[in-house]
Amino acid sequence: MQFKGIHHVSAITSSAGKNYDFYTKVLGMRLVKKSVNQDDISVYHLYYGDYKGSPGTALTFFEFPDTRPNVEGVSSISLISLRVQNDAALHHFQKRFEDFGVWQEPIRERAGRKTLYFKDPEGQRLMLVSDETNVGVAAGKPWDKSPVEAKFQILGLGPVRLTVKDPENTILTLTRLMNFRETGSYEAEMPGQPPIQVFSTGEGGSGAEIHLETRSDLPFERQGYGGVHHVAFRVEDETELRQWIDTVNQVGFRNSGFVERFYFKSLYFREPNGILFELATDGPGFDTDEELEYLGESLSLPPFLENRRAYIEKQLRPLNTKLARVRT
Repeated sequence: MQFKGIHHVSAITSSAGKNYDFYTKVLGMRLVKKSVNQDDISVYHLYYGDYKGSPGTALTFFEFPDTRPNVEGVSSISLISLRVQNDAALHHFQKRFEDFGVWQEPIRERAGRKTLYFKDPEGQRLMLVSDETNVGVAAGKPWDKSPVEAKFQILGLGPVRLTVKDPENTILTLTRLMNFRETGSYEAEMPGQPPIQVFSTGEGGSGAEIHLETRSDLPFERQGYGGVHHVAFRVEDETELRQWIDTVNQVGFRNSGFVERFYFKSLYFREPNGILFELATDGPGFDTDEELEYLGESLSLPPFLENRRAYIEKQLRPLNTKLARVRT
């Protein structure tokens, strides 16, 4: 069994409103679903992606208003990357970030691709990666109402970086259990540390890579806003997901068992360094309960929470995500 690539990444914010403003108005991503954390229905769960939140394009955020800032360290998902079409898009965002006052580093090459490292207002570590030389899993498609021109838009998730102190058991999990293959390495970000290892799945390419960083100089991460909660990998359908559940049970990893998320179906487990992995099906998708044109504009709840809508809406702070439309 082979994963089809990265499915989504879920991170943490302290403010849904500020988060929405940055990811839609600065990065130009589409809010494809405004929902709640199904395990804590008092907080928002926001999903951003391409024009319809295609598998492999969704960056999601749990809003935890009272959380502390993330303290960087090992046993963490330490970097989210976002795919753009080519090097020209990096230069476009470089200028855009200057205009919006976004903290950024100079464009540089990592793993054979041009990249632009930056942070969101809460310190979330992000990187744009150019697909100019990329071969592998296809990217998503542009959204025609984005404030960013189609040729420059973010089109999906790129490599996800894991940072650990002892990489051996994480490598065994990736290669022996999850069928990733080691496909390269590149210079460490911190002098004196080992090269960052690249692991690929499925068709490969930037949408199907895990980058593993070994750091002996960091404490364990303390998760908070500006940190990442989990990374999810793409499986074809429920049949394949249940095969993965059997496989994970056979190796003795504690796990969630089958989880119905309505927009996809999932399995969760922690790899030996404590990083939370999810396996998620490609469907049904985010346009299951909303028309494509209006994705993300209203509060969407899965059917098993619909009878609690009045209570849920009362707990949430108002968040206006409706798009202005010109009447014809």
